[in-house]
Amino acid sequence: MTSVKERPPALFAGASRRWVRLLPWGVAFVLCVALLPTTVQVLTADYGLHGGIASALAVAQAAPLLLAVVRPLPAWYVIFAADVSGALALLTVDFEGRLLWPFPPMEIVGYVGLCLALGLRERRRTLLLVWLATAGANVGLEFAVPAGSSSNGMLLTILSGVALLLAGALRERSEAQRRLVEQETISEAERDRRTLLEERARIARELHDVVAHHMSVITVQADTAAYRLDEVPPNVQEELTSIAATARESLGEMRRLLGVLRSEETRGELAPQPGLTQIGQLVEATVRAGMPVEFTRCDAEVPEAVGLSAYRIVQEALANVVRHAPGAPTHVSVSRDGERLTVLVVNDPPPEPPAGPLEVGGTGHGLVGMRERVRLVGGTIDVGPLPDGGFRVAARLPLTGEDFT
Repeated sequence: MTSVKERPPALFAGASRRWVRLLPWGVAFVLCVALLPTTVQVLTADYGLHGGIASALAVAQAAPLLLAVVRPLPAWYVIFAADVSGALALLTVDFEGRLLWPFPPMEIVGYVGLCLALGLRERRRTLLLVWLATAGANVGLEFAVPAGSSSNGMLLTILSGVALLLAGALRERSEAQRRLVEQETISEAERDRRTLLEERARIARELHDVVAHHMSVITVQADTAAYRLDEVPPNVQEELTSIAATARESLGEMRRLLGVLRSEETRGELAPQPGLTQIGQLVEATVRAGMPVEFTRCDAEVPEAVGLSAYRIVQEALANVVRHAPGAPTHVSVSRDGERLTVLVVNDPPPEPPAGPLEVGGTGHGLVGMRERVRLVGGTIDVGPLPDGGFRVAARLPLTGEDFT
């Protein structure tokens, strides 16, 4: 099975605007249409070259400019050979000394345009070789300058070098900017991934504390059942002993897992994890900081994992209000609706637009943690701005065990 070689893209093919993508084709078309008849006219009328030879040279010097939009290096091979051949062909005719040799003006225009296309596509080494070939050909032609004629080979050498240098510098700058954008995109994705992993590790530690509490209760209840209950049958006592041993073993495994997840810098997380009852304290602390917050309390019994997620969602939402809408009236509501806990944090627009963010170095990834917490407990979250300029965070967390699966 043979593979088809992919055609290289045209110059500026990756531009977002259509007119920029069409610009190289338009310039090449204008140059081709303008230079083709002009070259034939000048070579025949002014220099006295045979019409057939002049036409062939004109086509070889102008038509490849269209090819240069896609493949500038093959186009250079053709035009360079045609220009040198044209200079040698002019040595066979007797033309006036006032005319330039070896390259008439229209050939210089076409060659400089070709050099611009080369600089936008090829690497430094190729550009250097092209310029050395141009300079070498001009040096060689200097030895054959007709008597009384003015040579413009040096002019072409300088102009082609400038065109190659400017276009090459523009290409390298564009590539550097593209690589910078790609690197920033990769870095942003990596930051999102790291934030997500850190939040998952934190949730794992917190859920471990919740589960560890229940496992400890199971162990204690199983161990003390024989002392709290009268006349426990031996088979039941054996079963309770087995349950206590299994619970202790599981608790030890989870503590070892927690030792892996926790680092030396996270000793503060050994404190009991907050829940619904601590949301009021969180709101009071925000009010003392100068934020007008109204709180609708919910005293329902909920699973500890759900209460912890609700606390963290309110904590992050209030922190965002302080950062981005200082002084905005805010309403926090936690209510139970059947088998779901609804957490709602809504803030109005700030009284005065803040001059700038209170935290310059913020990552803006707090919403990632919110969504991850809600997803891990099987809930849903709706986050977004309001028409009046405020902001709304609404989460619904399941309370039944089936919803956690």
